[in-house]
Amino acid sequence: MKKAVLCLALLLAFGSAAFAQEGAIPKGIPHLDHVFVIMMENHGYHQIMGNANAPFINQYAKTANLATNYFAVAHPSLNNYLEVVGGSNFGVHSDNNPLWHSTTCATNLSTGIPNTDNPPSPDICPIAGSGTDAATPALDCTNEVTGPPCDINVNGTVSYPAVSTTLGITIADQLVAAGKTWKSYQEDLPLGGPDNVNYSDGNFTNLTDFSKIKPVLNPPLNSGDIVQLYAVKHNPFAYFQAIQEGGNPLNSYANMAAFDGAGGLWSELGSGNVPNFSLIAPSQCNDQHGRPNGTAFCNYDPNDNGTKAGLNPALLILGDQEVQKLVTAIHASPAWTRGHNAIVVVWDENDYSVQPVVNKVVTIVDTNYGVHEKQSAEFYTHFSLLRSIEGGLGIPCLNHACDASTNTMSDLFGEF
Repeated sequence: MKKAVLCLALLLAFGSAAFAQEGAIPKGIPHLDHVFVIMMENHGYHQIMGNANAPFINQYAKTANLATNYFAVAHPSLNNYLEVVGGSNFGVHSDNNPLWHSTTCATNLSTGIPNTDNPPSPDICPIAGSGTDAATPALDCTNEVTGPPCDINVNGTVSYPAVSTTLGITIADQLVAAGKTWKSYQEDLPLGGPDNVNYSDGNFTNLTDFSKIKPVLNPPLNSGDIVQLYAVKHNPFAYFQAIQEGGNPLNSYANMAAFDGAGGLWSELGSGNVPNFSLIAPSQCNDQHGRPNGTAFCNYDPNDNGTKAGLNPALLILGDQEVQKLVTAIHASPAWTRGHNAIVVVWDENDYSVQPVVNKVVTIVDTNYGVHEKQSAEFYTHFSLLRSIEGGLGIPCLNHACDASTNTMSDLFGEF
């Protein structure tokens, strides 16, 4: 009898540890039927708000709800995307590509060794299991920059220690377990789908064999000619082992689609056949990221001093028009009038947050119910956004979304 009690106690203890980073369903958010998250790129709050080259975004922020004290977590892009969908960086502080389908590599969660820009790390082992993620210091003086002035993570004061009970899953796994649906809409995802694709212009990819394109030009075409409009680093679900292996057809590459074509974003918005959760990632010309080998309109910002003066105005206009197209199409979709729904427009990071510029970004919340024209000065992060979406969709909080310090965005998502 004593052995049985001891075994039960050990089992309960193991279970508690294994699932310590998936908690209760967050309170304070009304029930949501559909959530659309539009991810924009690399610009800080003060570069977007009040910018004459982003008229729609600024007007939308006034008529919907605006977080005025919302922070991205760290740098570079990929870990912020992971934090939005999984509440953790999963040991990633880089934009590295996936080590596709590897079954022999050790995950960063299992080793506790972060995947970093400095020192350079190999491609990222498919994320799975549980273990230790990477600590996020308030100041990053080694990874994105080497020495002062350092990059500011969050607001330069808040930091996150490494957590040994991190679960290697995302909101996608949670939704499927709850009988709900999700999709990652990626502009310029190639026709063949995302498998092993690190970048693409919608046609040519890193997998293209240019030697088979005849006649050969002088100089010949090569992968460097590809304008990287789709980038896997903006498709966070592709980094997870469960998605790559596709054992569950409801939680696989089938959940990823381009904007165009059958099953794409525009088609599904038109029919109203949309999932409960949509991650929408525009191309790297339309999300305000920019590409150096695109058109002049798509060029990187000429200055990285964190001011409006240093920006490529055409890149800002492209992003503003993209947000307008997306929001207009969602509002016109039959899905928008069915149930209670929310659109979130959020920037992944302030790529210019070298001291003293903080990692503050614009986040707009628009609902088809409740309060509008609300501005909130509450302290929020990407973890707050995940927590709030999970609460609205009726699934448990995950990883840092469960932290006592993570605030729920109740004032912006409002009440019925």
